Amino acid sequence: MKLFCRLFIVLSLFEVQAFAQEFNQGVLSFREYLGYVKKYHPLVSRANLEIDKAQAGLMQARGAFDPKIELDFDNKQFRGSQYYSILNSSFKIPTWYGIEVKAAFDDSQGIFVNPQNLGPNQGIATVGFSVPIAQGLFINQRIADLKSAKLQIQLSESQRRLLSLEVLYKASIAYFAWLKHFNEVEMYKEYLFYSQDRYKGVLRLIQQGDKPAIDSVETGIAVKNRELNLENAILKLNKSRLDLANYLWINDVPIEPAENLKPEIGLSTNIEAVLNTGDLFNTQDIIASHPKLRMMETKIGMLDIERRLKANYLLPKIDLGYYYLSEPLMFNSFRNDDYKVGLNFSFPIFLRGERGSLNMTKLKLKETKFELQQERLEIQNKIDAQQVEKSSFRKQSGQISNLVNDYKKMLEAEERLFSFGESSIFILNSRENNLISAKIQQIDLENSFLVSNADLFRILATEN
Repeated sequence: MKLFCRLFIVLSLFEVQAFAQEFNQGVLSFREYLGYVKKYHPLVSRANLEIDKAQAGLMQARGAFDPKIELDFDNKQFRGSQYYSILNSSFKIPTWYGIEVKAAFDDSQGIFVNPQNLGPNQGIATVGFSVPIAQGLFINQRIADLKSAKLQIQLSESQRRLLSLEVLYKASIAYFAWLKHFNEVEMYKEYLFYSQDRYKGVLRLIQQGDKPAIDSVETGIAVKNRELNLENAILKLNKSRLDLANYLWINDVPIEPAENLKPEIGLSTNIEAVLNTGDLFNTQDIIASHPKLRMMETKIGMLDIERRLKANYLLPKIDLGYYYLSEPLMFNSFRNDDYKVGLNFSFPIFLRGERGSLNMTKLKLKETKFELQQERLEIQNKIDAQQVEKSSFRKQSGQISNLVNDYKKMLEAEERLFSFGESSIFILNSRENNLISAKIQQIDLENSFLVSNADLFRILATEN
């Protein structure tokens, strides 16, 4: 056993190490990243426990229908006299419609035994049943608890989906932030290299006497600005990487991605395929299976069970019991005259408590139905609004791409003029700053488009 445990630990550590090495090289695609989150993240595992809790509750509710054995024995001896020896044993079987089947054996002896408990020397065997005539026949507390426990499993499944969805949504936002800051770092690295190369060229021109010395100061300021921007972008990238690490786990061990790990470039082209947020032609089917609506529908079902139970309490409580009596050795010879019957009746005169409780449940039921209608409308409007937002971001993306291309052409033209001595460092830096601003806007817009898809994924709440 110890050898098996050690082998399991070694294999787990090997798996973690292999997993960590995978995160220290190459590219971590968004689809692969979500797969790891769904499989290993502890909050997703915790969400799966909701189903286990509901199943445990169902087992507990079914326990009310378990057969029961009861035994009660009292014996008193004092100064050579047997005051009493009383044995009461029974076997009860609860049934679905409130009927309870009972078999019993009683044996009472002694000088101080209640005469009504006296029976034959061999004891007395009893078999019979008790049945509620009005209240509790077709629905009672144990039936209501069992039906509610079955609905609780459906409710827990919807809760599990929503909890898992929330984890995937937050993990997606963390990945998008990581991608955004990675793109910013790469862009600032590129333009830092350009500014450094330009600074070296300006120094050569100054040495040759083709440019004034002040141009080196202005070019140097551009280099320093690029270095500052790059350092700030690196800081944001490191923070976003640490935020991403909150969602990377394997076998209860957190994994921190290495600095050289890269996100998926060009994610905006296939984000809809990963999150299933493409063109939605029939949203009614999606809304019909939405877990939040399913939860509310399940709650309505549970409230309806409660309403039926409370309505049943308006009926009088009438319990009828019939039990056949016989000596154990003579049980096969049936005698019509040997029996015990009982009738219990109770009924509150005004029923104020019962009627008030029933009205309260009916009001809760109406309130939940109104909330369901409102929630269904809100989900539909949110889907429509999110699709409009996505369409707008897609249109803006095309516009910003054209703008970036135009700024790039302007910069290239200005660089040619500068090489001919017909432009200045100030104008050149201004053109480059405009291009960098446009690219930052492009990166922000891409991030907004990705987040918009994640928001739609969250609203749809479909299985991914």
